[in-house]
Amino acid sequence: MAGNSGTPGNIALLESVLADARAEKRAALVGYLPAGFPTVDGGIRAVTAMLEGGCDVVEVGLPHSDPVLDGPVIQTADDIALRAGVKITDVIRTVREAHAATGAPVLCMTYWNPVDRYGVERFAADLAAAGGAGCILPDLPVEESDVWRKAAEEHGLATVFVVAPSSRDARLAKITAAGSGFVYAASLMGVTGTRESVGREAQELVGRTRATTDLPVCVGLGVSNPEQAAEVAQFADGVIVGSAFVKRMLAEEDDLEAGLAGVRALAGELAAGVRKRR
Repeated sequence: MAGNSGTPGNIALLESVLADARAEKRAALVGYLPAGFPTVDGGIRAVTAMLEGGCDVVEVGLPHSDPVLDGPVIQTADDIALRAGVKITDVIRTVREAHAATGAPVLCMTYWNPVDRYGVERFAADLAAAGGAGCILPDLPVEESDVWRKAAEEHGLATVFVVAPSSRDARLAKITAAGSGFVYAASLMGVTGTRESVGREAQELVGRTRATTDLPVCVGLGVSNPEQAAEVAQFADGVIVGSAFVKRMLAEEDDLEAGLAGVRALAGELAAGVRKRR
């Protein structure tokens, strides 16, 4: 799906990895970590460790000063990255190096304002040139997404939209018709963070979303351990984990190697979880 730039993104790789997981009768494991945390180089090593440890796909977050979807754990990591002066070029570099080291699909998760300021076409071109597979845009309304979707399609990037339990069926159909790669199903109303349970609302949302699309449906917000990953893997195409990885890094603030060992181990535990079948 190459665009005119000659630097196609990796939407096809993302689709193929998700299809392979489905063929293995399991959910894909999708990890998340913000770029620039704990440092740019340390973050690249952490994202790479997550992929080597067992994640099928990784989302690299673009740190934002007002992250509406993110809870306190990810906000803490974003703050560390922003105080150190992380730039969009560092985010693109993180995508490039993590993909080059592992060959895995790497997406960027970002709010719309930084993309708009950087330049929509420029952002899509740079992300694709870095080997990126696409973008998750939690605050971009479908109605205002034409400019981005056109640039993404030209450069071979997925556009992943977020649906929530509050989304009505007609709204779900509109969102999923516009998206590509997969659908991000927020398991509950609220912000990211680890939860005691990831409940029935998520399962119901996946069912309603699947009724509108053939795209894989991946569930995020609240999954933090292998038991929860196994629970969500029974009904979702993918399990998205973010805050739990950030917590492992924060727990070893002064010891990068210990933090890397922690995220690698967690990826392995969660990967075993998504492979459990009842």
